[in-house]
Amino acid sequence: MSVGLVVVSHSAKIAEGIVELAGQMAPGVRIRAAGGTDDGGLGTSFDLVMSAVVDADDGDGVVVMCDLGSAILTAETALDFLDDELRARVRIADAPIVEGAVAAAVAAEVGGALAEVVDAAEASAAASAMTSDQNSPEEAVESTSSDRRGSDLSSTTLPPSSERPEEPIGANATLINPSGLHARPAAEFVRLASTFDARITVNGVDAKSLLRIMGMGLGIGSSVRVEATGTQAQEAVDALTTLLASGFGE
Repeated sequence: MSVGLVVVSHSAKIAEGIVELAGQMAPGVRIRAAGGTDDGGLGTSFDLVMSAVVDADDGDGVVVMCDLGSAILTAETALDFLDDELRARVRIADAPIVEGAVAAAVAAEVGGALAEVVDAAEASAAASAMTSDQNSPEEAVESTSSDRRGSDLSSTTLPPSSERPEEPIGANATLINPSGLHARPAAEFVRLASTFDARITVNGVDAKSLLRIMGMGLGIGSSVRVEATGTQAQEAVDALTTLLASGFGE
């Protein structure tokens, strides 16, 4: 079982498209669309939302994603009419509908509990903003400051070796699959990374964040540096570089 997802949109086509996209990332998760009105027009439907939530529930709860304010109102009304047991395990996430649905789907796919799936959805907005700001002037200033601090290390007393940060284990790989680290391959990579007790990065980006991985835009031929620290660092690096070298079966 896993947490289910419901996508509520004023457009049936938008809801269905998001479900299709998120479903590619998380084929084992129940993701249901509740888009448009009962007659297929633009708007939202109390009955469609109710039906989608009941169908998405697999016993572990349901996270609902909404596009506009009135969709949230419809979802909240529908939840009021659920039986107490089901209503207790349904949450409406405050997140962008596309990014949130994708992030939530991956979190549910790797076995995240209801609260963790909600957190993944709601963190997607911040992750998306961080990705878009990677080359911002502010970051450039911070990078320059970091370089300056680094140049002053020779005059700084370093802490004892026992107190220094753990040295990461790392390995390089080259993407050989046509789609690189996008869509399904990115989700497969994140799912695998999430199984290890380790802090893992890909070219300096959190390997367990789907949006950060996809935001790098790494395509075929791109060089990838996988680094990890923690209990399962070596296992993580070995498994992830093997997956990259496999081409994801493409």
